[in-house]
Amino acid sequence: MTTGRSWAELERIRGWLLERLTALWRGTLLGVRAWVAPAALLFGSFAVLGLVATGYVKQPVTLPFLAAGCCALAVAAFGLGRLNAAWSRRQAAEWSGVRIAKRYRPLPALEQSDRGHWWTGYDYRRRRSTAEVSRYANWAVRDPETWRDQLWLLVNPAAAAVTVGPVVALFVVGAGNAVLSAQKLVVGYPFGVPGDMQALVLSLSAAAAGLVLAPYALRSHTRCMRRVLDPGNGASRARLAERVQHLTTTRADAVGNQAAELRRIERDLHDGAQARLVAIGMTLGTIEHLMETDAPAARALLAEARQSSHKALQELRDLVRGIHPPVLAERGLGDAVRALALDSPLPVEVCVDLPDRPPAPVEAAAYFSVCELLANAAKHSAAEQVWVDILHRAGMLRITVTDDGCGGADPARGSGLRGIERRLGTFDGVLALSSVPGGPTTVTMELPCVSSSPRTSISFGKV
Repeated sequence: MTTGRSWAELERIRGWLLERLTALWRGTLLGVRAWVAPAALLFGSFAVLGLVATGYVKQPVTLPFLAAGCCALAVAAFGLGRLNAAWSRRQAAEWSGVRIAKRYRPLPALEQSDRGHWWTGYDYRRRRSTAEVSRYANWAVRDPETWRDQLWLLVNPAAAAVTVGPVVALFVVGAGNAVLSAQKLVVGYPFGVPGDMQALVLSLSAAAAGLVLAPYALRSHTRCMRRVLDPGNGASRARLAERVQHLTTTRADAVGNQAAELRRIERDLHDGAQARLVAIGMTLGTIEHLMETDAPAARALLAEARQSSHKALQELRDLVRGIHPPVLAERGLGDAVRALALDSPLPVEVCVDLPDRPPAPVEAAAYFSVCELLANAAKHSAAEQVWVDILHRAGMLRITVTDDGCGGADPARGSGLRGIERRLGTFDGVLALSSVPGGPTTVTMELPCVSSSPRTSISFGKV
């Protein structure tokens, strides 16, 4: 029984030592690998700076090579950042049992529009080769996970030096000094060295401390890694709070817009159709009194009442069209925008690429936003041509309105762009404006959109 217990204790001690020694070895390997990629980038940067310092860049022949070197350095930084992050995630999973999620955005598909241009997921390009380069460059630069990888590429050496570096150094220095002290005690020297026993005890204590602290140092490094590569619950709570604040604001805007719209409808009915209907009623009363005494005057008033009824009906139709245009409900967003283009005083070219109809609220928001932008182009831009592109990509309804006017549009000057932003914000949509003085002006609107009905049209129209 005692022998079995002793063997169990020995096995436990052996497992404990093996675990600590493995952690020390992993810490050493981690520290070395943490410096490999930054050292390679640093060497490449010094090579490029060396070209600048020696003056070769003054010769035009070498400028393309210098530009190629800078591009290669950027590509290498991207690749090394991804590889370093992938190795770190695998290391955290295998060594510490911590899984750090990868949240890379998918590479958008390359699609060709009806005009022959290539959609990269971010912009249009005329040639496929430049579209491929633009797609990869935008995908790499715009993905927040890429920047976290680059940040970890820079932070990893410092994190390794602070967490596992002291523990490994403590063990290595302690073990080395312990060996030297033991050698002095056992072998001896011609001249006695006082304090060798104390040095041996201190060295063994330092080595033992390194052994004990090694797993904790690895876990500390993993926590640093997780804070950089996966911000964690704190950032998630911050994003959730920001999201709640955004939804609260957009809800208040939506309620305010709805109340304003109801007041507008009430005002239009009161000042328009209601007033005309009251006037028609009074005219009919007058006609009733004139029928026996003055038939010609009664007939004239009857014709006037008929005209007033037509005007009242037209005003009611305009009011209904302002609430929700029938063409939008019956034919969809593409045909509704074409109808707007026909009514616009400017020539408008409309390109529609919608495989399915968006949800009705999204359609209405997009329609009235385009209506406002066309009105702005006609009133303020002095444009001669307007282009409207409507397409659906990756769950987003993207609408681009471009005019060749004078430019200089500013949302702060009350051009209606703030109202469009609020309307789109109700659906988590965004608006981007590019309007340099002298033109052109390009307004891009994006709304999250999941198609809700069968295919309606994929068409290209010129108006």
